[in-house]
Amino acid sequence: MTVLGCIADDFTGATDLAGLLARSGVRVRLHTGLPEAAPGADTAAFEVIALKIRTAPVEVAVAEARAALDWLKRAGATRFFWKYCSTFDSTAKGNIGPVAEALMADLGIGGTIYCPAFPENGRRVFMGNLFVQQQPLAESPMKDHPLTPMRDSNLMRLLEPQVTAPVHLADRTQVALGAAALRARIDALMGEGRAHVVVDAVDNGDLRVVAEACRDMVLMTGGSALAMPLPSLYLADGTLSADAEKAAKPVLGRGAVVLSGSASAMTNAQVADYLGRGGPALQLDPLDLAENGHGAGLDWLAAQDLARAPLIYATAKPDRVRAVQETLGVEKAGAIVEAALAALAVRARDLGASRIVVAGGETSGAVTKALGVTQMDIGPEIAPGVPWCFCRSGGYQIALTLKSGNFGKVSFFADALGLLEVA
Repeated sequence: MTVLGCIADDFTGATDLAGLLARSGVRVRLHTGLPEAAPGADTAAFEVIALKIRTAPVEVAVAEARAALDWLKRAGATRFFWKYCSTFDSTAKGNIGPVAEALMADLGIGGTIYCPAFPENGRRVFMGNLFVQQQPLAESPMKDHPLTPMRDSNLMRLLEPQVTAPVHLADRTQVALGAAALRARIDALMGEGRAHVVVDAVDNGDLRVVAEACRDMVLMTGGSALAMPLPSLYLADGTLSADAEKAAKPVLGRGAVVLSGSASAMTNAQVADYLGRGGPALQLDPLDLAENGHGAGLDWLAAQDLARAPLIYATAKPDRVRAVQETLGVEKAGAIVEAALAALAVRARDLGASRIVVAGGETSGAVTKALGVTQMDIGPEIAPGVPWCFCRSGGYQIALTLKSGNFGKVSFFADALGLLEVA
């Protein structure tokens, strides 16, 4: 039976969450999109549904999240987790708050918490303000995100325009008092009618306190790292059986490809690192794609030795991204790149690539959809929050990793390919 049902607002965020839950060794199953079939007897202890709603219209995001909640309830889950990005990617008209309120209404509860901290990746919340490494969110590279530019670092101010109930803070001094005191503080705030409580966390110890305080809440919301302590807490109190099904890892072929659509600062560095290793690489130009299509990219890929794991990338510096968006429009520019990389992923699979590395949240959604992947079992972690995922696609056994733009070390692409056993 499913112990925890999770809903994520994009595909990379879902694999991030699933990977951290899978550190427990217990089987975690990830669905790309709302499952079409009803839950069966093979449900995992942790079920994660990846939606593509981070920048969707609010009414669309709410409807899809409610449908995912219904499926997870039918799978047997009685506790739920609404996962969004650890940089709280959401403008004043964003979806984090509206989805949370819709889930609360369907679950018949009056409040929840918000904690996007992910200390292993440099995301910390202190006195309600979100930091990326040592920079306030609004001073970090996220201020120039092409879809959700983050121009405020204060989570209460970001959340308040999105919700109908008051927003309050359980700050670091309250977290330091321990789980029981923190839960009392949260309950008191919710009892005063403050249904949305932002909670500070600056390290993994804080996250464990928050998770322990809130582990029996019907709904928790936050970044993936908040869910990381839950398996051990559930095992300790008997919510999760000690003999729960464990994860398995297949042996794969030598063919591989790296596809990068993210324009984040870290992905730019990762692309540069991989280019420096001397392997085959092709840079996609969105303006050329708009005029001539991606046929030339498919031809280039067909001529490559996939055992050398070629890189195909549209990753570029922010000024170049803005110039392309000014010419094509933001939505069209993104859609053209996503369509090209999705088509290249399918061709790479058919040519023998059994390991496919994808960088970028929107790119990951397009690639998994094109590959026809509807569910995946979670494998070994490459970097904090970024696992390999095993699935079937077009009759082939493949492994996918879906990396959020800013995650991973500079050497991430090479690290990923070196981790899996090959035939």
